[in-house]
Amino acid sequence: MGNVPSNIRCAQSHVPTEEAATMLMVQPQTMRKQFSQKGEYCGIRPRRLPNRRLAWPLAEIQALLNGGA
Repeated sequence: MGNVPSNIRCAQSHVPTEEAATMLMVQPQTMRKQFSQKGEYCGIRPRRLPNRRLAWPLAEIQALLNGGA
């Protein structure tokens, strides 16, 4: 997410794979591989954007980190 201020990033509902992986303390490729095999990562289903990138729902990531999902 490069040069986007953190207060703007927090207002987003989805984050890219690299940022989601950092939050979950895994490698981005781990999430991509499990998505390609199962369609999800730890119960979280991303949206596929028109540019073929994945956008992961921030609320579901936060729920997983708080013991949910």
